[in-house]
Amino acid sequence: MTAEGLESLARKVIQMALDSGATAAECTVSEGNQFSVNVRKGEVETLTEAGSRGTGVRVLVDHNTGSAYTSDLTAEGIRKMVDSALQLAKITTADPYAGLPSPEELGKVTADLQLYSPLVAELTTEWKIEQARRAEAAAFAVDPRILNSEGASFDTHTGQTVFANSLGFVGSYRTSSCSISAVPVAHLDGSMERDYWYSVARVPDQLDDPDTVGRRAAERALRRLGARKVPTQKVPVIFEPRVARSLIDNIFDAVSGDSIYRGESFLAEKLGQQVASTKLTLIDDATIPGLFGSTPFDDEGVPSRRTVVIEKGILRSWLLNSYTARKLGLRTTGNASRGITGNAGVGNGNLFFEAGDQSAEDIIASVKNGFYVTELIGFGVNTVTGDYSRGAAGLWIENGRLSFPVSEVTIAGTLQEMLMGIEAIGSDLEFRSSMASPTLMIREMTVSGQ
Repeated sequence: MTAEGLESLARKVIQMALDSGATAAECTVSEGNQFSVNVRKGEVETLTEAGSRGTGVRVLVDHNTGSAYTSDLTAEGIRKMVDSALQLAKITTADPYAGLPSPEELGKVTADLQLYSPLVAELTTEWKIEQARRAEAAAFAVDPRILNSEGASFDTHTGQTVFANSLGFVGSYRTSSCSISAVPVAHLDGSMERDYWYSVARVPDQLDDPDTVGRRAAERALRRLGARKVPTQKVPVIFEPRVARSLIDNIFDAVSGDSIYRGESFLAEKLGQQVASTKLTLIDDATIPGLFGSTPFDDEGVPSRRTVVIEKGILRSWLLNSYTARKLGLRTTGNASRGITGNAGVGNGNLFFEAGDQSAEDIIASVKNGFYVTELIGFGVNTVTGDYSRGAAGLWIENGRLSFPVSEVTIAGTLQEMLMGIEAIGSDLEFRSSMASPTLMIREMTVSGQ
């Protein structure tokens, strides 16, 4: 369906809800197509092509809310969806903070955010299968110790989203993405190690070459062979960018308006205070062209924007939707996020640590004895208290060089100490998702091993 057709459908849903007794309403319409192929040892193991289309409505009857969704876009299907949402609104408890954003808060970014490329939809199935085969073959070719593979994959997605509300807002945008990955398995003396690498982009010609992806994945698996534990000690810890992103995820949970108004964050009541090293700046920006957290408006119809969350160690802002903003007596930061239906939660745009001016190699070279983390395991992070303890694997640093692989250890500390203890930030910031970080070095953490 065209954008105009989907927008017309959204308007009809809103009007039907108002005519049926809603005092306010929001509607999301979404459609998309996705493709995924996984190749293992040169043979296609799985291939999936799927399309989807659906719409959801959220109605308010004064301060009572109800939501419903349907994939049946006939007049009867839409009618049943609206009636269901209104019935649910009658039995919910009134919430004085429930409501739409203020009319003056609505709008959209008018610049081209480069979220869609028609070239993705034009890729042939044969070409996508060949890219996956090339990536896996490149991994096998690196070293005879690469004896097995969990496969290589190529995925694409194209989609269209429309949002409308009863305040007159209607907006739509299209998205596309494609990705390639490889997961080789290395063998040595009866032991096996796996690792992976991938590339993702909005446009096919921005993907890494499949040979590069396969080689990088193999090199990562090979360097894990012969891993051992180390004695328990306190040392500098360096997070490579792929795992440093998880720290951003932890901070996001702690600055989300939901956690703040409930008092369930170690950063509650810290606004305007120093919570991290002066080297650290954290930014949320959903207006950067071509990135995966970019949109012209959030899921309440509020324009996307750039928000400085932490500036040189000072906590400057929470991330809020209109509901959490009202609970805190503030204004939305344009961070509403939801699926096709339901109340909006808080989400991120492109949330990232600003890059520093040191290369990853220089940061590693500055450490006499420390741990370079390439994988984190488990979920031992408490964003209420800040306690942090996770299984880890990586490479040990001796005299500024990556010396030997390490596994089956735990790194521990608190998020408060980790943020304040950031001593170096790399220049290698690269966006592979909506959260991104360069290399980070933390002054000291406990590494528990033997």
